[in-house]
Amino acid sequence: MHALDEYRLGTERARIWLASEATDMRCGFDRLAERVRAVIGEDPLSGHLFVFRSRRGDRLKILHWDRDGFVLWYKRLEEGVFKLPRAEGVGRALELRASELAMILDGIDVSRLKRLPRYERGAR
Repeated sequence: MHALDEYRLGTERARIWLASEATDMRCGFDRLAERVRAVIGEDPLSGHLFVFRSRRGDRLKILHWDRDGFVLWYKRLEEGVFKLPRAEGVGRALELRASELAMILDGIDVSRLKRLPRYERGAR
């Protein structure tokens, strides 16, 4: 998942969005792109990564626009479920860091992790 750190939009890093509600895994490129607009409220052609989970939690799909077409990555676990972070508030989507997505895909329970406060430089 080191490749996730390399996704960029021009000079800006791609963001990773997780839809907090379950998604029908029969959805293909076009229906997932519609869900990006309706559920996450983003432009599916933005180059960001959009993560969707199944109702049972054992499947993930990641939709990404790559210059000239959509890329769809699909993972099904043979045992267990993905442990996803809990959405805070009433939002229908939550932003992930590349490291968080890598942990989810590696089987780490990110719902139990606690991020310590760190200094972040404000935008100029």
